[in-house]
This record gives sequence, structure tokens and C-alpha cells, in this order.
Amino acid sequence: MPRAPQKRTLETRARLIAAAEAIIAEGGYEALRVEEVTARAGVAKGTFFAHFQDKDGLMDLLIGAEIDRRLDAIETAPPPETAEGVAAGLAPLLAFMTSERYVFDVIIRYSGAAARDEIGPIAVTFERQVKVIAAWLAAGGFRRDISAELLAEGVQAFAIQAASLHFCALHSGRAMQERLEEYLRAWLAPSS
Repeated sequence: MPRAPQKRTLETRARLIAAAEAIIAEGGYEALRVEEVTARAGVAKGTFFAHFQDKDGLMDLLIGAEIDRRLDAIETAPPPETAEGVAAGLAPLLAFMTSERYVFDVIIRYSGAAARDEIGPIAVTFERQVKVIAAWLAAGGFRRDISAELLAEGVQAFAIQAASLHFCALHSGRAMQERLEEYLRAWLAPSS
């Protein structure tokens, strides 16, 4: 049975995370550099790599925690009754996911979409996202010919597509929210 981490190890990890959070608060995720994190935490660079595989490993943890905070708010909100309501409910999450190109890139790489072997915080949030959205959809007046889980997976896929096109020069003339609403109207309440 593996030993529990020592108190000093946990304190060092907490200092590294706190230093990273402070850097992000000052300059954003893209501004974070391992050297600055270790300097602020007062540890050697090797210590950082004893706790995290690389910078993206730390980002997986931090970005995953922020997605979880957004999902907490979504989970406690009343279930939306329209496709536009679903899009509006997801807006704070998508705003974070597209706040920086770097953030979106890390999210996609660590979501499981890139066939990573390890399951980290971001990948776990993607599974949670589907459960939260499925609960919304099961309570609302949306199509019933497929399961709420499959509907939720479609909502998630359309949200990622709308977010991806947000960064595309060819599609930048259209608002992400408007695009998502159109996708969700077609997916959640198709007109026969």
C-alpha cells in the first residue's frame, strides 16, 4: 500500500500551486513560467518536476479546478427550458475556456480528445460536464427520442465546435454564443 505524502511534501505542492495562481492572476495562464513559479515558491526547479511532469501538468490541475468551479455554478442553476437557455447557461464556462488560446489548447489536449493515456483533472471535468448537462436536459422539454446523456454529449461537442471557431479567422465575424444557439436549436429541438 502506498505511503501517504509527508506534510512537507504537501506544503511544498501547496506553495507551488499558490505561486502559480498568483502569477495567473497577474498576467494570465500564458504568462506562467516554471522558473517564476519556483522562484515565488522558494524551491528549486527540480522540486517543481517532482510534483508535476511539466508546465502543462500544472495547468491541467489549475484549469481543471477552474472548470469545476464553473460547473458548480451551472449545477446549482435552474435547468434551462430552451436551447438558448442552455447556451446562456454554458456561457460562463465557454468564456473561461476561450479566455486565452493557450487555455483552450490545454483543455483540448487534456480533455481526452487527444487520446491521452492518463486521466487528469480536465478529462474528469469533461465527464462531469456531460452529467450536469444531461440532468438539465432530462428536466427540460427537449427531444426524447435519444437519451439525455447522448443529448448532453452532443451539446458538449457543439460547444467545443463553437469555441474552436471562435479562434478561427474565417469564422470570427460571428459570435460564439449565436453559433452555439443555432447548433443547439437544431440538436435539442429539431423541427420535423
